[in-house]
Amino acid sequence: MFHPEAGPLPRSSRRRYPARVERIVVDVGKEWLSVADICEYMDVSTFVVTRVLRSGELPAVKMGREWRVARLDFEDWLNAQRLASRLSERPADQRR
Repeated sequence: MFHPEAGPLPRSSRRRYPARVERIVVDVGKEWLSVADICEYMDVSTFVVTRVLRSGELPAVKMGREWRVARLDFEDWLNAQRLASRLSERPADQRR
């Protein structure tokens, strides 16, 4: 229970979570991205992108032999990957 007269909570000199990070916004001008679009945006090979799509890690639909990824799903996945990377960089004594 919160008691205003108790004053603020003591602040640790170390952060428990990483500093706030700006959300990545993918501004490519279309709602559905192809493997080639993602490759160009991320500067990676088609092998890397299709491996992530096949694993189901990045939500996508397959139409015939072509994969399509909703831009917002790609943004969400990209930001989740970034956050996971930041959290894994924390020193071991700050992890729970």
